[in-house]
Amino acid sequence: MLVNFFFGLKEAGVPVTIREFLDLLNALSKELVFADLDGFYQLSRAILVKDEKFFDKFDQAFGRFFNDIEDLEGLLEALIPDEWMRKTFEKQLSEAEKAQIQSLGSLEELIKKFKERLAEQKEKHEGGNKWIGTGGTSPFGQQGYHPEGIRVGPNGQNKKAVKVWDQREFKDLDDSVQVGTRNIAMALKRLRKFARTGLTEELDLPDTIRSTANNAGFLDVKMRPERHNAVKVLLFFDIGGSMDPFIRLCEQLFSAARSEFKHMEYYYFHNFIYENVWKNSYRRSSERTDLLDVIQKFSKDYKVIFVGDASMSPYEILQPGGSVEHWNEQSGVYWFEQLTNHFDKVVWLNPLPEKEWGWTQSIDICQKLVDKQMYPLTIGGLESAMGYLSA
Repeated sequence: MLVNFFFGLKEAGVPVTIREFLDLLNALSKELVFADLDGFYQLSRAILVKDEKFFDKFDQAFGRFFNDIEDLEGLLEALIPDEWMRKTFEKQLSEAEKAQIQSLGSLEELIKKFKERLAEQKEKHEGGNKWIGTGGTSPFGQQGYHPEGIRVGPNGQNKKAVKVWDQREFKDLDDSVQVGTRNIAMALKRLRKFARTGLTEELDLPDTIRSTANNAGFLDVKMRPERHNAVKVLLFFDIGGSMDPFIRLCEQLFSAARSEFKHMEYYYFHNFIYENVWKNSYRRSSERTDLLDVIQKFSKDYKVIFVGDASMSPYEILQPGGSVEHWNEQSGVYWFEQLTNHFDKVVWLNPLPEKEWGWTQSIDICQKLVDKQMYPLTIGGLESAMGYLSA
């Protein structure tokens, strides 16, 4: 049965391997979990999933495979051999609890009756005092009460288990969804190069220990500068028009980038970049920055990130005078190439779903201008872009 679970995970997009599956089987053989579906969920996720962005895919696959009460008998055969059930029950029950098991005769009788009723029952049951189900006073089931019972299924009302795979707590970590406040900084962390700069603000524990030992045991505290992300980032945001639906997303990206990168500058443009950019949209007509000044101000090792849907008339990119806001003497391509010729690494983040890119000619043009380094503004796309910039 667990072989089908393994293939179900692969079909769901979880990159699980045979080696990890064998590790799970070995863990089960060591009785790391027993007769506990929630425990099996925690164990199998810890062994089979190596990246938290796959947690949601794992939860969905787990729920599809184990949520059916009809599959319970197969689950018991896979996870609970007879000798395990008897040995573990005997180990976990106190002497007082063993003495209380009188209603069914003995522990063996309790296990035997459980299996008999499981074989007899063909449908879900709620309430009552005999069948395996939810509620009621049967010694088998969940969300009910019986002093000498075996709980079947997750999420009992006595709060001893929680069916967490159905809650999908990790939905926003999925690498196929758009970035959000919680996970955007995590994706940006791939673009990191630490250096120790500034005042001595951090305890240097190894040096303190070494210096104290050399000082005959008298404490000699050593401090060192904090480690900061030394990567330098230059962001260009497309604003207005077709980018209005993505304002919140761009705000989240901007906020996370400011907290993550000590050396970061930003500018705005509309549709495509020309000879001027700006920082204050309300004063963009009077307070503009020459693009050539930007190029001269920032060194070539700045990582350049464009954020925009790249959706416009091709003339806005290819032709002088193509801008919808002013008369541009040089084409957008000319100015874009000034940037790409100066800076080492340039990427473009597009908030539109990648499957829609082929519908727009201007997106294809922009992809060529960034040497195919255009990525969707999702967790996976952002991680890929950061990986390229850090290479």
